[in-house]
Order: sequence, then C-alpha cells, then structure tokens
Amino acid sequence: MPPKKKGGGKGGTGNIIDGVDTTQMTREQLEVFCHRIKEENEREREERNYFQIERDKIRTFWEITRNELEEARAKLRNKDRQIEESIEKNEDELKFYKQKVKHLQYEHQNNLTECKAEALVSLKLAQDEHSQQERELLKDKRDLKSLMKEQELSHQEQTKALKLQHSEELSKARTEFEHKAKDLEQKYEKKYIELKIQLNAKHDMEISEVEERKNLHVSELTKHHEKVFSEMKNYYNDITLNNLALISSLKDQMEVLRKQNDRMNKQVADLTAENKKLITPLKQAQEDVKEYKRQLQNYEKDKISLANTKATLAQKLKELEDLRWSHDALELRFETLQRERNELHNRFVKAILEVQQKTGVKNMLLQKRIQTLGQVAEHREIIIGELNATLKEPPARSNSKLEEIVSKKNAVISDLQYELARVCKAHDDLLETFEEKLVQFGIPKQELGFTPLRIIPEGQGGLARGPAGLVTQNR
Repeated sequence: MPPKKKGGGKGGTGNIIDGVDTTQMTREQLEVFCHRIKEENEREREERNYFQIERDKIRTFWEITRNELEEARAKLRNKDRQIEESIEKNEDELKFYKQKVKHLQYEHQNNLTECKAEALVSLKLAQDEHSQQERELLKDKRDLKSLMKEQELSHQEQTKALKLQHSEELSKARTEFEHKAKDLEQKYEKKYIELKIQLNAKHDMEISEVEERKNLHVSELTKHHEKVFSEMKNYYNDITLNNLALISSLKDQMEVLRKQNDRMNKQVADLTAENKKLITPLKQAQEDVKEYKRQLQNYEKDKISLANTKATLAQKLKELEDLRWSHDALELRFETLQRERNELHNRFVKAILEVQQKTGVKNMLLQKRIQTLGQVAEHREIIIGELNATLKEPPARSNSKLEEIVSKKNAVISDLQYELARVCKAHDDLLETFEEKLVQFGIPKQELGFTPLRIIPEGQGGLARGPAGLVTQNR
C-alpha cells in the first residue's frame, strides 16, 4: 500500500505561503519552505515509484492477458473454421456417397435381372439335359438287367460242371491216398517189429552187465564193512577201559572236593561274620565315594569353566587391544580434523574481517560523499534563494527552477542511497553465507570471538528504496 499523503500546511494560493507572501519571506522561512518542499518531493517520488511499479505490473498482466485472449480467439476462429470445413467436407462426401449408392443400387438391379434370366435359361437347359440323361440311364439299366440274367444262367451252368468235376477228382484222390496209407502202414509195421527185437536184445545185455557190477560192488562193501566194524570194536574197547580209569580218578577227586567244600563252608561262615562287621564301614565308604564323585564332577565343571574363562579373557584382551588401536587411530583422526577445523575457522574469520573492513571503508566513503553532496546542495540552494531574492523574479518561475534543481539533487541522492543499500545487502548476504558455513561445519557462533556487524544505512531501515525491489529488507 502506498504511503499516505500528509497535509502540506499551505495557507493559501498563489504566492501566499502560511499567510506570508513569498516576496516578503525571510531567509529562514525560505529554508523551512525548501525543506518542506524536499519532504513533499520525497513522498511524491516514493508514491510515483510505487504507482509506477504497480502500473508496470498491471500493464504486464494486461498485455499477457490480452495476448492470451487474442491467442484464444485465434484458436477459436481456427476451430470454427475447421468445424465449418469439416461440415462442408462431410456434406460433400455424404452427397458423393449417396450418388454412389444410387449407382450401385441401379447396377445391382441390372445385374440381378441379368442373373435371373441367365439362371432361368441355364435351369431350363439343365432340366432338358437331366431328362435326356435319365432316359439314357433307364435304357442302360434295362440292358444291364438282361445282361445280368444271361451271365447268371451261364454261371449256374459253369458251377454245376465244376461241382461234377470236383467230385470226380475227389473220389480219385481218396482212393489213391487210401492205397498209399495201407502201403505205409505195412512198411512201418515191419520196421517196428525189427526195432523191437533189436531193443530187447540190447536191454538184456545191459541188464546182465548191471548185475555183474552190482555183485562186485556188494562184495567190496561187505569187506569194507567188516574192516570198519573191527576198528570200531577196538575203539570202543579202548574207550571203556579209559572210562573205568577216569571213574576211579573222579572218585578220588570227589573225595578231595568234598573236603575242600567243608573247608570252604567254614571260610564262608567266617567271612559272613566278618562281612556283617564290615557293613557299616562299607556304607560310610560308599557315602565317601559318592561325595568324592560329586566333588570330582564339580572339579570337572570348574575346570571347564576355568578354561572357558581363560579363553574369554584372552578374547577380551584381544578386543581391548583392538579397541586401543582404534582409539589411538580415532584420536589421531580427531586431532587432524580439529586442526583442519581450526584452520577453516581462522580462514573464515580472516575473510569476514577483510570483507567487513572493505565494506566499512566503502560505506564510510559513501556516507561522507553523501554528506558532502548534501552540504553542497544546501549551499547551492541557499545561493539560489539569495539570488531569487535579489533578482526579484516572479515566484512561479523561481519555484520551477528551484524544483528542477531540487529534483536533480534528489536524483543524485537516491542513486547514492541505492548504491549504499546494494553494498550493505551484499555485506549482509556474505554474513549469512558465512553463518550457514559455520552451521554446516558445526562451529558455534560464540567461538568467533566477535559479533558480526550488520550495516543498515540511514533511511534503509524498512524496505529497500532500489527500483523493482532489487535490494531486499535486512534480516
């Protein structure tokens, strides 16, 4: 929103200002009047710049909208033209296809009539041909029937003749086979009798040979059995004598064993009594054995746990050594990174100080230049006022010249203020970049050792006065 205009405090029209004629004003009143005019001129310039920017924006939007509207209208006209052309083209094609359909219907009707006529003619010809073929086929059928009857009669006569011939040949073959069978039967009967005689003689000879071999084998077996029987008889006689000697020796051993048994019974009784005495110590010994076994098991467990503990201790010592090595390596890396961080910090601080010094010097020079120009402008305005008073020129002419001079000086001042604001903004942007880098590298602002100075030039506390907002508000 543009700044509101304030009342100028003018008390009249023409040459009367605050109830006093300009020709009768003193130097102090003219200076106050000039300052008031400067302030009003500054406000008017601000409003003019604001409205000019708004006018440019509105004009830009209006031109963009007008161009878009013209493009849309052109597209709409093109679409309408295309629709009309497509409608005309469609109508032409529709007429063409209707005419084509009519021609096709006419041609189809002609073709249909021609086809019907040709079909009737061909049908008539086919019927005549078919009737002629039917008559010929009937005639052929009658001829074939008569021929079949004649062939059937001839076949019957041939069959009868063949049957008679076959019966005669069969009777002849039967008589021949009967004679041959009788001859073969007599022949093989003679062979059978001769073979039977030969086989009987051969069988008798084989039986006699088998009986001779059997008798010889029986005599040999008899001799062998007698020999074996005598050997067995001698063997069992020896066994009997040995058994008698063994029985006598066993009787002696039985007597000895009986005596030993009596002695052993006595020893068993003594041992039983002694065993009863040893039951209590045995129980105590068994309990001691159980306790020793339990202690032995605990000892094995303790031994295993000790071995496991030693292995774990060795592993932990190894891990501790590895951790020490990694700790030393990390410490070295940390020291290296810290040195790099300090170097970067020093470089950033040095760069900021240099930039601040340069911008500070430049700002001081610009401010001094502005002050000098302001003093020169005031001096010139005073001289102009004195000249106007001495020359006694008309007020309107003197006011126009004065306004022209004031506008030129104000333009110079605004340019210098814009340059100052631009430099201050560059300085602030550099500070913001430096702070972002500090955050990126994890360096707190408190470690800088100084507070970055943000330069806000005089008259630039709000929005920048540069054209089109090139210089933004300081944050």
